[in-house]
Amino acid sequence: MLYSEEVMDHFRNPRNVGEMLDADAVGEVGNAKCGDIMRMYIKVKDDIITDIKFMTFGCGSAIATSSIATEMIKGKSIYEALELTNKAVVQALGGLPAHKLHCSVLAEEAVKATIKDYFDKHNIPYDKDKYCKGACPCEHDHKD
Repeated sequence: MLYSEEVMDHFRNPRNVGEMLDADAVGEVGNAKCGDIMRMYIKVKDDIITDIKFMTFGCGSAIATSSIATEMIKGKSIYEALELTNKAVVQALGGLPAHKLHCSVLAEEAVKATIKDYFDKHNIPYDKDKYCKGACPCEHDHKD
């Protein structure tokens, strides 16, 4: 079987899907090579992600990684959410085919882009080098 039951479940029954008009922050990332686009919305109270939604245009793996990522960070602090890795997303889904691993990277980047938007809107200082891996949508100069 190419995809795990967990991937198929999150693809067929995505959690937290939809737009959030009153979001505290919105992040959007895309992969020009495959055409996947993820937009994530969060509501935050006392640094805790109280609600999260996503809209993903892309393949089944992109939808599944978006869905599981939102489940993994909902109810966590924004700082805990920043620690989410693409490897943790893949592990939670029971694996992904090698040619679909970029979807998990996109999910990680969407979380980081959304939290960066929250930090920027609320003038919260953060270490861009720690949270930006070079593919994020920030204006930070990623050269070492």
